[in-house]
Amino acid sequence: MCVATADFSSPLRAELKPEQLYAAACPSIVTLDVENVAGRHFIANAFLAAGDGLAVTAWHVVHDARRVEARFSDNRRVAVTGLVDKNERLDLALLKLEAGPRPQIKLAASPPRIGSRVYLVGSPRGLDFSISEGLVSQIRTLDGVRYYQLSCPISPGDSGGPVLNDLGEAIGVVSWRKADAENVGFAIPSPEVARMNAALAAVAWSEAVPRSPHPATVPELTPMVRASVSVAGPSVADTYLGFQAFLSGHAGERVKVTVEEEGKETRFDFEIPKAAK
Repeated sequence: MCVATADFSSPLRAELKPEQLYAAACPSIVTLDVENVAGRHFIANAFLAAGDGLAVTAWHVVHDARRVEARFSDNRRVAVTGLVDKNERLDLALLKLEAGPRPQIKLAASPPRIGSRVYLVGSPRGLDFSISEGLVSQIRTLDGVRYYQLSCPISPGDSGGPVLNDLGEAIGVVSWRKADAENVGFAIPSPEVARMNAALAAVAWSEAVPRSPHPATVPELTPMVRASVSVAGPSVADTYLGFQAFLSGHAGERVKVTVEEEGKETRFDFEIPKAAK
């Protein structure tokens, strides 16, 4: 478990050793236990930023949530009462926690340099509050969205966690990884978090999450799961938006989709409906 050794109320000026960074950041990071509308449970992460009682995570973590609980590294559990703001396109969500004043992680104001060292604190495969390190491999724009490409190992359970620079600032939020490549992950830059509206009133989960009476017509993919799609030859959809565009451009054709989730592969072989979007 973590013990706070630094105060985030004032900006950090000196580079931190990994063990110092971990101890300083951990009190501001939570593990999320998400129960979705289908009754399934998922583990992910969030971190305190943008104001007292507010936490940032990835939208795909809570997009179908029925109940969310947060647990700090000292084992204190608090309810996540609702959704304050979201950006589906950027895969960001701002949550309201029933927590008093606690240290927050400062959002980095400037982009990192390519090649700079970064750290993740997440829950890979449910192993909560784990730290890993890597580099900013590149800064890319994919499907019109700007990402930081990372060499840090990213696993299911890491979604929504902070990407920290060596000053202890969050440069981004873990969003997704490329399933068919080693250590190729992507984070949403922290300036996008700063643009979210922290002044909005929290909306309860029963109102925040749309309920659909009809199942999806294609396999649902979260950003931490990537599909390999082939039509008369291999083709890769790198993002969910890319996968949607692929489907809409091949209506009426037969496709084979392999979905990797929790280390297991599920294969689908189906004809794309003419009305698929």
